[in-house]
Amino acid sequence: MALTFQRDPQLTPELPGEFARLWYDVSRAGGSVGFVESVTEDEVRAATEVQVARVAAGEHRMLGAYDAEGRLAGTTFLRLHTDFKTRHWAMVVLVMLDPALQGGGHGLRLMRETVGMARDAGLEALRLEVRGGMGLEEFYGRLGFKEVGRVPGGLRLAADDYRDDVQMWLPLN
Repeated sequence: MALTFQRDPQLTPELPGEFARLWYDVSRAGGSVGFVESVTEDEVRAATEVQVARVAAGEHRMLGAYDAEGRLAGTTFLRLHTDFKTRHWAMVVLVMLDPALQGGGHGLRLMRETVGMARDAGLEALRLEVRGGMGLEEFYGRLGFKEVGRVPGGLRLAADDYRDDVQMWLPLN
């Protein structure tokens, strides 16, 4: 299945619902996107409202990946900085791909398009944080990201489930 990408898609009335559905599905499948598998649809809807407001305010830029039927099947966001010391780079957040599409190279294509969007915006680097123990360091390493920091046990997903908070960096020049 081919995906098409849209940078800064129009914030239509339907987009928040599509995004909430995707975020919920990815979370329930165990995706490392800010929630754990026991998340409720109401929790995701509330977080969706906050994220869409950030996009509308220009604080985040969105990349949408759409399937052949025009359904939102993936996202990434670039969290932009207003502080003059960090305006030259952005944080990549909420990298999501429909669980049914994983394993076919779509995630790499999504991230390559994200890197291209950042370059075209004149950014000099990208940073992201990943949940340790999920193989994500290797995935992002294939794109050139390097681990630049790790906080052992910095993420607590449950009373007995601590994961490393891994910071990764990609220079774009």
